[in-house]
Amino acid sequence: MLIFAVTGMGGIGKTALAVEAAHRACAAGWFPGGTLFVDLRGYDDDPVTADQAVLALLDAMGVRGAELPQAASRQHDAYRELLAERQDRTLLILDNVSDPSQFLPLLPGTDHHRVLITSRDRPDALPVRLIDLETLAPDDSAALVTRALLAADERDDRPAREPRPLLELTELCGHLPLALQIAAAMLRRRRQRGIAALVAEIRRVGDALAVLDNGSRGTDQYGRSLALRPVVATSYRRLPPDQARLLRLVALAPGAETGSEAVAALTDLDVAAATGLLEDLAAAGLVTAVPTGGEVRWRLHDLVRAFGAGLVAGDAGLREEGEQARERLLGFYRRWAHAADDRLRWLPGKPEPERFEDREQALAWLDGERAGLVASVQWAGEERYAHTAVRLAVNLAEYLDWRRYFDDWITVARAAREAAHRVGDDEAEAIAETILGNALQEAGRTEEAIDAHTRARDLYESAGDRHGEAIARNNLGNALQHAGRTEEAIVAFTRARDLFQAAGDRHGEATPWNGLGNALLMAGRTEEAIDAHTRARDLSRSAGDRHGEAIAWSNLGIALWHADRVAEATEAYDKALVTYLEFEDWYGAGQALYNLALVHRAVLHPAEARAHYLRAAEAFTRANAPTEAAEAQSAAQTLT
Repeated sequence: MLIFAVTGMGGIGKTALAVEAAHRACAAGWFPGGTLFVDLRGYDDDPVTADQAVLALLDAMGVRGAELPQAASRQHDAYRELLAERQDRTLLILDNVSDPSQFLPLLPGTDHHRVLITSRDRPDALPVRLIDLETLAPDDSAALVTRALLAADERDDRPAREPRPLLELTELCGHLPLALQIAAAMLRRRRQRGIAALVAEIRRVGDALAVLDNGSRGTDQYGRSLALRPVVATSYRRLPPDQARLLRLVALAPGAETGSEAVAALTDLDVAAATGLLEDLAAAGLVTAVPTGGEVRWRLHDLVRAFGAGLVAGDAGLREEGEQARERLLGFYRRWAHAADDRLRWLPGKPEPERFEDREQALAWLDGERAGLVASVQWAGEERYAHTAVRLAVNLAEYLDWRRYFDDWITVARAAREAAHRVGDDEAEAIAETILGNALQEAGRTEEAIDAHTRARDLYESAGDRHGEAIARNNLGNALQHAGRTEEAIVAFTRARDLFQAAGDRHGEATPWNGLGNALLMAGRTEEAIDAHTRARDLSRSAGDRHGEAIAWSNLGIALWHADRVAEATEAYDKALVTYLEFEDWYGAGQALYNLALVHRAVLHPAEARAHYLRAAEAFTRANAPTEAAEAQSAAQTLT
């Protein structure tokens, strides 16, 4: 017997799809016997039983009154006999099923007919062909609201006049058909108000569930209330305690998707136990499994998330449970972000970081958890989490710089700075100002970067932290150089170099030598610049910092090029490129390739120059640097 089941969360449109499919199938002549439909109300307080449903089905087949058997068992026998005798193929729709006991006794005893079930719960234990519904695509969501408004009044031009607010509204509804229907009903009632007004109201209240439920009245075409919270609440009430607890806590997780390990940390379970509960919730249509490169992450619909967070916020005991869960998650993120950061900064001779065997593993973990990591740093606004969140921000700086996620970097740094300032931790504030200054510098906001690095320098100097002051002065030198304040930059780099030397930090000393070389070159002091970059290269090499050595080689190449020492410049660029590629530093590789293209172009090797420009464009694209990629691509086109 062929049985189909349309599954998905409440409000996803299962019944609407089943009914529409039935209409089309009957119109096409697939089911000359027509359709038998029964709503089993599986998620109501008093679900319809199979014994009750068979009475409705027999009535629809003309069996009633004196012809109706008295015993339930005989009623089921009569129902199956009628279906077996029925020559015309019939479609049986068993809507809103919550338990197999509701529909198994209603299945025909023949495979001549077809059965379509709708349920929030996947009947995984049965050989049923599943059609699992997801939320609508943004364009389809907008089309649904538009059609609903035009169906009531063909002159309603609000969707055409307000395309952006319409898209915002569909996003706030989570692209859930029921929520979109409710929003459309509210807009029909508010005929004199724009879509933007409803969007503003939802944003002001901060709870789409509350606004939509308070603003909706009536029922849909199936007689069901146009309300969201009861739909989610009925699914929640059916959950066993362990699943209900996990749903509440996952609702507190930052980011749209959460990994199994992070959920385990939230819930204080091992990964296997957490994964099993997540699979149960996925079968109930309350979370969605999202495969990502061999692993599975878990997504909670925004409205389910709002429901779960509301449950926690409304109960003192659940609030404390939630705070403890967030503390565990922040600790989990802090531990592994610290280990990943150690791997990214690791040099020979240092202790091996835990867990991550190489840079690739560390970057892969950070990539997967990035959204949650960035969002959890913003918990620093709450004093309970401030110190851990600031430390997490420090551990993310190298990664966000490497991947060139400058907006995330700035967001993380600002959250850390404000938290450190609020709790009066000057050392943490100085570190946060340093991170912020570097992020602003890379984002091209040089004057703001100078201000941040100046504040960091002053905080370190006041605290007598000479090592921190050296870092801050070096960073300030970089920002001043980019602002064209070359002489000030030279002073800042020189002071930073002296502080590192005084501390005996030869590896740290390499960085201001590099910056000093760049500033000296801008000042026209080319030979001094070559000497400075040579010192930076040698110091990095002696420390085993191969990536730092590559940076020095690249800068040395530029200085040699300005000195017309073309062969030496080419060799320097080549050495930098080899290491950049090994580290998968695509931005650095793009710079080296672009510089090599300039060399080939100058010595009249256009084919080689074009090839290097194209490789540079590819590297910059991989580095998330579209402006530089476009520039390299344009340069290549001039040589065609």
